Amino acid sequence: AIISVHCHNDLGLGVANTLAALKAGARQVECTINGIGERAGNASLEEIVMAIRTRSDHYGLHTGIKTEGLYPASRLLSNITGLQVQRNKAIVGENAFAHEAGIHQHGMLQHSSTYEIMRPQDVGVGKTNLVLGKHSGKHAFRDRVDALGFTLDDVKLQSVFDDFKRLADRKPDIYDADIEALVQGHMEEVPEHWKIVGFQTVAGTDVQHSASVKMQGPSGDVYEEAACGDGPVDSVFKAIQRTTRIPARLQDYQVRSVTVGKDAQGEVNVEAEYDGRVYRGRAVSTDVIRASAEAYVGLINRIVTEVGVEHVAPEAAVVAVAGAPRS
Repeated sequence: AIISVHCHNDLGLGVANTLAALKAGARQVECTINGIGERAGNASLEEIVMAIRTRSDHYGLHTGIKTEGLYPASRLLSNITGLQVQRNKAIVGENAFAHEAGIHQHGMLQHSSTYEIMRPQDVGVGKTNLVLGKHSGKHAFRDRVDALGFTLDDVKLQSVFDDFKRLADRKPDIYDADIEALVQGHMEEVPEHWKIVGFQTVAGTDVQHSASVKMQGPSGDVYEEAACGDGPVDSVFKAIQRTTRIPARLQDYQVRSVTVGKDAQGEVNVEAEYDGRVYRGRAVSTDVIRASAEAYVGLINRIVTEVGVEHVAPEAAVVAVAGAPRS
């Protein structure tokens, strides 16, 4: 008989209790990537795996996990669920292998094991963080994408590279996290039934927040709509709703900085309910309003793909007048 252990993290002891059970003879572990799960989550897979690996002399155990895939798997799951990992998360957090304090940096220069019990490469984190800029070529870009653990065909690589060049025109320094965000935006392709052609927002302390959007619909026609809202993002969302005729109910809206600096990309994740189902959208841009608009349109396109164009855009052939509701 194989004893299994299934621990939750209500007291922050999910991994500790799991390791104690392994020491006591359990040989099957139930866990989740990033520790996601009910309440405070489940025992974290990556923490358990790396604890067993780095302390094999203590546990005398091993797993068949390819640890180089831990970080890419964590990022992929975050992209799918929209649940971001905190920066100081063990193993897969952005700061897990970052060293800012002077004494830490000095110790790392003397010997990496001073503060790193494992190598970043062992869990799939690239050692070099800042490598590319606007003058970088396609070959160097492909090498960096491969080093980050992504496999892209020539067509998808060209599409991501085009986005990279556009990003490089807006910010001089491209970090690994920027490249990851670009690649992940192409990992799951959703047909572009609706596409943003342009938008404009008005915001301030003593003005009515409003937005106008110009969008291309499923039939190829271009529509313009305007709406007022509680801030520029809310205004853009409402204008998109009026254009697409899809009254999705927003449930979650998250913005995070992909890297550092005033020119950092902002990653937006939106979640909305439509007809009893929850849909998600994601986008990145140095312009947070644009990222918000594109994330919401991505969500709309998922709805259209799921339920069909004819059910959500019955008046798609009617060209709207800017700022006026369609009849």
